[in-house]
Amino acid sequence: MATSFAARLSQLLTQIYPDLDTEILGSKVVEAFWPEGSHRRKRPRRPGNSLWSERDALLITYGNTMRDGAHKPLDLLHDFLLTYMKGVVNGVHILPFFPFTSDDGFAVTDYRKVNPELGDWADIRRIGGAFHLMSDMVLNHVSSQSAWFNAYRQGQPPYDRFFYEASPSDDLSAVVRPRTTPLLQEVETATGAKHVWCTFSHDQVDLNFENPEVLLEILRIIRLHIDQGVRIIRLDAVAFIWKEVGTSSIHLPQTHAIVQLLRLLADYATETVVLLTETNVPRAENLSYFGNRNEAHVVYNFPLPPLILHAMMAGSARYLLNWARAMPPAPLGCAYLNFTASHDGIGMRPAEGVLPQEEIDQMIACVRAVGGLVSMRALPGGGEAPYEVNCTYFDALGRTFDGGEARKVDRFICAQTIPMSLEGIPAFYIHAMLATANDHDAVARRGMNRAINRHRWDYGELKARLNDADSAQAQVMSALSERLRVRAEQPAFHPNATQFTLQLDDRVFALWRQSLDRAQSIFALHNVSGDGVILHPGALNLIEGETWRDLLSGDMFESDAEITLAPYQCRWITNQA
Repeated sequence: MATSFAARLSQLLTQIYPDLDTEILGSKVVEAFWPEGSHRRKRPRRPGNSLWSERDALLITYGNTMRDGAHKPLDLLHDFLLTYMKGVVNGVHILPFFPFTSDDGFAVTDYRKVNPELGDWADIRRIGGAFHLMSDMVLNHVSSQSAWFNAYRQGQPPYDRFFYEASPSDDLSAVVRPRTTPLLQEVETATGAKHVWCTFSHDQVDLNFENPEVLLEILRIIRLHIDQGVRIIRLDAVAFIWKEVGTSSIHLPQTHAIVQLLRLLADYATETVVLLTETNVPRAENLSYFGNRNEAHVVYNFPLPPLILHAMMAGSARYLLNWARAMPPAPLGCAYLNFTASHDGIGMRPAEGVLPQEEIDQMIACVRAVGGLVSMRALPGGGEAPYEVNCTYFDALGRTFDGGEARKVDRFICAQTIPMSLEGIPAFYIHAMLATANDHDAVARRGMNRAINRHRWDYGELKARLNDADSAQAQVMSALSERLRVRAEQPAFHPNATQFTLQLDDRVFALWRQSLDRAQSIFALHNVSGDGVILHPGALNLIEGETWRDLLSGDMFESDAEITLAPYQCRWITNQA
């Protein structure tokens, strides 16, 4: 028998806050997420594969990636989306568009406002009216200069218990975090000196979810974003939200229970709300956020950026193939988000245990050779290890392990086609779509490695580049846009369509995809090398009597055909033209 909403809510709140009256707290949760005048569904949305389709693809961008000195950046973004992205992607993730003090938006001062330097809520709603809109719920922390933290320092309730405190004498040696700065920061408050927990930086002070008032305020903010047209909620840094001295303070049971609570509310929301967890950690830890089909709808496929980069540099898909063979299908009602580039660096942690250390070292050396940088993380108990390499994905593919620099654009387009072919929803960072080069001036000006991959385009210059057929920007945008338009028409590329990894040649990353109704098959072939490759007759199971066509080139194939792949060529060979 299905558990009622009230019973499930009570179970989760008991798990998170065992010492509190869950009936009273449950009423407050409902009031926070469904304020007066709104209501919930009578029955929850059931797990299924109808929340997304082969037509879904996302663009990831900052609100101010484009500027012209005359218009609001969100107006320029809206124009760019309508001019270049309509029919190419149907969703857009605008990275934190709130007032902030550091970390390019991830040190939020006010979750309820749009940064006035970008625009206002009307601009956000306009974009959300034309595209599925994703926003960031920066769950773990807020700016040290936020109204919340100022009220905490002054001892004003309820904010006097909004932030997580610890003592320098506590055993914090097991804490897992992605930075090398000191974990605790001493601050003066109305009641004396306190040490607050700062997982990421001293300008990003961690919230104390042991206080249910924090959870309730976060729910009110999520409701505000939904009311402003947001339909995908990205739970940023969610793995770290619950702390316990003496533990790793990552992925704790209460963290998963909070994600389950958010999923419960989303399942009963009248709006279609999708939860995406941002957990840049090794595979098993990342996949744990699917829960038992009761946590995230979507998780990032974090191993893809380093694995695809390695395959293209090495000219061998060996490790990418090994990883793909071992990846389980997403559970019913869940999906992967496939990407290569993001606003952050290319994370190395997801490569742990997948790529040998000597291969990782070679990748890092190759990225450094094209002007890339490396950011480190602190290891429990002392020491450091590479956390991410900082480089635009386009420039990262400027050379291979053997020193080859030719065919950079072809190599890059192949790398971006792989996420389109895989089970899941493809997402493209705007600087990948635009083949943006490393911005070393921004690194020097802003004093942070990640600025290398966060270039701000002059909109007039960008449009001129896109109108110049010889520019890398025009070549990459044209090729990726055309492939995404083709992809959107193929049922075999539904995010939950069957996927089987094929072992044909280490130089070819090959997949078989089959539509949910089993009518369409696609053999997706990606030559990750600078060599021409010949696949002998019978290498693919091209069923006799059917017409097989490459969706990308138009070439036709018989069932016993020899299939050739030029350097970095991709083919989508299907039985349905």
